[in-house]
Amino acid sequence: MTENESLGSRIRRLRRAAGLSQEALARPDLSPSYISLVEAGKRIPSREVIAQLAERLGCDASYLFEPLAEPDIADLGVEVRYAQLALRNGDAEAAFTTLTNLRLKVPATVTATDHRDVLFSIDLGIAQCLEHKGNLEEAAVRFEALRQRCAEHERGRVEELSVVMSLCRCYRELGNLSHAIQVAEETLAGVAELPPTIEYLELFSTLIGIYCERGDLHRAGFLASQAISHAEIITDRRALGGAYWNASAVLHRQGRSNEALALIKKAVAIYAEGDDERALARVRNAHATLLLQSEEANPEAAKTLLEQSAATLRALGSSIDVAYVETAMARADVMLGRPESAIEHAERALDLLGSEHRLESARVHLVIATAHLLRDDHEAVQAAYERGALLLEASEAGRQAAFAWSELAEILERSGENERAVWAYRQGMQLLGHRSTLLSTRHRDVKGT
Repeated sequence: MTENESLGSRIRRLRRAAGLSQEALARPDLSPSYISLVEAGKRIPSREVIAQLAERLGCDASYLFEPLAEPDIADLGVEVRYAQLALRNGDAEAAFTTLTNLRLKVPATVTATDHRDVLFSIDLGIAQCLEHKGNLEEAAVRFEALRQRCAEHERGRVEELSVVMSLCRCYRELGNLSHAIQVAEETLAGVAELPPTIEYLELFSTLIGIYCERGDLHRAGFLASQAISHAEIITDRRALGGAYWNASAVLHRQGRSNEALALIKKAVAIYAEGDDERALARVRNAHATLLLQSEEANPEAAKTLLEQSAATLRALGSSIDVAYVETAMARADVMLGRPESAIEHAERALDLLGSEHRLESARVHLVIATAHLLRDDHEAVQAAYERGALLLEASEAGRQAAFAWSELAEILERSGENERAVWAYRQGMQLLGHRSTLLSTRHRDVKGT
């Protein structure tokens, strides 16, 4: 064993010495592709798996568990920073590979403070890479583990707030809004007596967005006003920009489009002063979305903004960032009377979102439904609306789901399908809390006969 040999390299060397193929080493309960990823340093096997591999390779498990040479903390820190830079530049795959390889060099049992700091940075970076790539379920599991380590006083408040913000963002995209709100509220309550920081306001803003998604606009509006008050006493302009951004979303949901546009323009101006190109592109995307949905919609201006943000986010953004742009472009094309182009953009968004981003996928299906309506394909309209409404309902976005059912009901009514239209209206009313009490089920049945 050489001094710098990694776990993956060690397994590969022993496998070849034993004359085993990756398929033979994998049998009976692992896959050859998994062995390939382990040997390439892209997967970290559990202790149980390492014990199985050691038995098949004819060596003691302790040999594979044996710590590698004590890594130089300064070198590790430099490599972590390079990986973080790669992630910021949009290369999540390269960052993930680097960080998983580094993870093998630092045993989880280290006690030295410097090494524990690096270990935490590596694990946080891996979780962030998974989120960036759209692997939300796995990212959430890792963020939860990091949150637990923060709760055990291994880390400071700043890191805890950053971890919880990422965790809640994952839960939001997964459609688990109630749990996201619970986690965020509990964390913020724990630091409520401390002076507000940038990290505090970032989590605060994330919570506002989640309340908006759930349809609790009163709570979201209250928090948005608090966020602006907090941000105005912090010298970092980014905090104020984020507060304006989230407040504009609340105002828009409340039907106050002109006020929302005024705030989002302030946010764009603030972010344009900085050097975070990804954040600027995302806020421009939000500005474009407001232009599409305001009282005096301007799809041409929105499309111009979206083309600007798309170029940046395809280079630096995550899969969800690009999916949001594609969805907004689909909306713009619908408003411009280009249903075929709209469907192409929407389908690209669905491909990027995969199966885990349930909330955004629901909204994409609603855009597809509108595009099919322009093509007079009523069967496709109904299928897309029902899919979108069910996804919204499953994601606890009851208010949005109710509107989707209502829109479907109007389309069914115009198509002459009155019975199905009544059914769709009832679905929406139930989500808004309406329960019929005028007649019992039995009386309605009697009346019907």
